[in-house]
Amino acid sequence: MKPSPHPYSGPERPAPGRPARPGRRGFLGGLLATAAVAAAGPAHAAARPAPAPAPPTAPRATRPLLLGTYTSEAGGGAGIGTAAYDTATGAITPGSVITGVDNPSYLALHPSGSTVYAVAEQDAGAVTAVALAPDGTYEVLGSRPTGGSGTTHLSVHPSGRWLLSANYGSGSVAVHPVAEDGALGERTDLVTHSSPPPGPGQGGPHAHQIVTAPDGDHVLAVDLGTDTVYTYALDESAGTLTEVSRAALAPGAGPRHLAFHPDGRFAYLACELDNTLVVCAYDPATGALTPGPGQPTGTGSGTSYPSQPVVTGDGAYVYLANRGPNSLTRYAVEDDGATLRLLDTVPVGGDWPRQLALSPDSSLLFAANQRSSTVTVFGIGPDGSLTAVGDPFPAPVAVCVLPLP
Repeated sequence: MKPSPHPYSGPERPAPGRPARPGRRGFLGGLLATAAVAAAGPAHAAARPAPAPAPPTAPRATRPLLLGTYTSEAGGGAGIGTAAYDTATGAITPGSVITGVDNPSYLALHPSGSTVYAVAEQDAGAVTAVALAPDGTYEVLGSRPTGGSGTTHLSVHPSGRWLLSANYGSGSVAVHPVAEDGALGERTDLVTHSSPPPGPGQGGPHAHQIVTAPDGDHVLAVDLGTDTVYTYALDESAGTLTEVSRAALAPGAGPRHLAFHPDGRFAYLACELDNTLVVCAYDPATGALTPGPGQPTGTGSGTSYPSQPVVTGDGAYVYLANRGPNSLTRYAVEDDGATLRLLDTVPVGGDWPRQLALSPDSSLLFAANQRSSTVTVFGIGPDGSLTAVGDPFPAPVAVCVLPLP
């Protein structure tokens, strides 16, 4: 059985030379616009009418991009990196660093857009809140312990009132209240995945992801160590979790991350240890997830560890990052989400694609490549095809990329 390649569980990250990190403190935001006008008409305008000036070119917008890294690793970052991306071309411009945040290996935005949350992936797991002001400044609002180790994922409940986090090292999930200003309160719940027993080759539970289903009533926790996805009901008054269902994957599958289809009736689950993608039916009424058979990733017979699937906003395509082959798999979504058809794979253009993200309009795909310390960008065509745009963007130990709306 292949060992889990998760960074908290073993030495899977070499430390090649890294590009220098961005400079001064701050947060890059806002839009940039350019316009060009045609030159004036001929000098002897009296003899004939001057030609009409050419219309100005359309403004080109940029939007902020946040970057997660490891601050404790040689060659890692100094905090949450910032940048901006061109919404038309995907070109990335470096920004500065949000300092005072330890090991921010995964990031999530509050629904208001005014606060970003980061895990602290370390022995004493924690979550940190950072306020983002419209003028481009930021304020670290403080951290709270999660009660577990190796906090590796977090998400904000759609209500904006609760932060959910997953502790990979201890196999537990936690809940923190979110104040009006985005700051975090003391933990209101901690649930450890004590059953079923760990899967083959696993020393214990390893919670890898926690997300709210599109129905808003259920919270799903993906545990790589127990080969199980747990469904919880969240008490939105008390901030506590009550298990309502669990879905068993094949022993040794190693479920890692799932992504929902926009209609909320299907989810696509990446299993990193058996190199499959699983289509799961989801019942919004009960929260029950029903996995189907594992499907191939198109990576061939070599070693491959799928990391994260993403679904386009229209629900037409699914993309999957594959560590090892360093590729992206493209699937067509059929039968209203119930079926995936493997179309092709393309090189990711970096080493060890840890995480993927789509731009808000699903026109661009970003890949955070951990071992090459780069972010690569792809344009998405009308047929879902991926075309690499620009050069890989240097980002110290890039393990998360978050394009902001």
